[in-house]
Amino acid sequence: MTQATMTPTHMVDRWLAIYGAPDANAAALLVDDHDPDAVAFTVIEVEASADADSAPAPITTDVTYGDLAERSKRFASALADLGVGRGDTVGVLMGKREELVVSLLAIARLGAVYIPLFTAFATPAIEMRLTSGKAKVVITEPSQASKLEGIDGIRAIVAGEEFEQLVSSNEPIAESVAVGGDGALILLFTSGTTGAPKGVPVPVKALASFVAYMHYGLDVRDDDVFWNAADPGWAYGLYYGVLGPLATGHRNLLLHAGFSPELTAQILGGLGVTNFAAAPTVYRTLSKDPRITGFALRRASSAGEPLTPDVIGWAQQALGTEVRDHYGQTEHGMFINNHWHSDVYETLVPGSMGKPMPGFAAGIVDGQIAIDVPASPLMWFSGYLDAPDKTAARFTEDRRWYLTGDTGRADEEGRYFFSARDDDVIIMAGYRIGPFDVESVLITHPSVIDVAVVGRPDELRGEVIEAFVVLAPGIEGTEALEKELQQLVKTEFAAHAYPRTVHFVDALPKTPSGKIQRFLLRKG
Repeated sequence: MTQATMTPTHMVDRWLAIYGAPDANAAALLVDDHDPDAVAFTVIEVEASADADSAPAPITTDVTYGDLAERSKRFASALADLGVGRGDTVGVLMGKREELVVSLLAIARLGAVYIPLFTAFATPAIEMRLTSGKAKVVITEPSQASKLEGIDGIRAIVAGEEFEQLVSSNEPIAESVAVGGDGALILLFTSGTTGAPKGVPVPVKALASFVAYMHYGLDVRDDDVFWNAADPGWAYGLYYGVLGPLATGHRNLLLHAGFSPELTAQILGGLGVTNFAAAPTVYRTLSKDPRITGFALRRASSAGEPLTPDVIGWAQQALGTEVRDHYGQTEHGMFINNHWHSDVYETLVPGSMGKPMPGFAAGIVDGQIAIDVPASPLMWFSGYLDAPDKTAARFTEDRRWYLTGDTGRADEEGRYFFSARDDDVIIMAGYRIGPFDVESVLITHPSVIDVAVVGRPDELRGEVIEAFVVLAPGIEGTEALEKELQQLVKTEFAAHAYPRTVHFVDALPKTPSGKIQRFLLRKG
């Protein structure tokens, strides 16, 4: 039976047999088994223009599977010399660049575990993740290295001269460790409403789910020029911008530069992108720029939050295709989609997230969108790192259903519609931000005695953060204090996660048990 004649069930079984095997070797599956001459990634950097009125010129560099194999084998030897071995964790604090992929593969070769760190995080957020994950080594880039100063017990390796010296001076590692399908590959931290961010161990067998989404959800083909523009510091960019493309052998573009509509248009047109995936904020921003028009994409996909109808209508004219909304979480990847692949393609229904992907079965449990675990062979999440209580809260008592925490409904045709987040996670520009993270920083200010953070609708970003702050007696809420609190969050948590507005209030609405009623703040 050829792949073209396989049913979705056969395809899922095939992927599970490969990536879930007891002897599954992540390094082999991601790089060594591919044609060494094939291009794995095209790295795009932007050279500053001497003419302030002209657009920056993108510079592209192709990175082959052979390049990645050789460099990751040598870098694995260097990490081994530092004491990194099977089961150890290594942090990677980088943007979209070749060294990030080399680092991931080198870590996998040792049977170690990769901890992605978002480059907008400040030192405390980075330190918390490294400490929780028990990492001793961090690989970073020059613009991020200062954030690691003062974190005890961390050996930092910086991209550039130091990184290249370690690669060139070490012999390739002889063999890569096979941890098997149940062995950990990634430790990715996500945020919730209360408590510290939760660690999500991602096993090698999760690659089967990522490959299924690349195939059915995104419909990435051999002749596509594929570009997932999401950041690899988060799930969508890591799962489907690095791991999925590596596993399937489909090239992705890595833009090592900040986002702008003009640069995006240059890349879409100049590199002939045919299959594009990005957060809704990217599409909303592009839709506001009249220069974004006349493209002929074959596929366009969005994930992170529901798309608004105006963006879908704009895309048909400007991009040459509709944008299809997809739904998932860090804990399991994408699983309800408006699929692009012809085997599961259906006409887009406005407002719907689509139907469960082959390999997943869904339902509505207590008003929440849920995964039927026994009927979902691609479901790989089994629990959070060292957090049994939080793990238990994600499943029904009999462990049959995984509860997403997002409320929704399903129609008679089996299509799912998102209603609201049952927790209070804020999704801004596709990034999930836990109120606890921001509140924990704001409460450290000596003038603040109580605080609550909520998300408010925003036309461009989907949501923005607003803070409600109760000040100590005798302290006046001024514009200067608002700016001081905003800067505190930028410095102590993440540059992107500061509250756009700070409201100074006399008290916060709370339940008799003392829980903040954030829904009242959102209504205010």
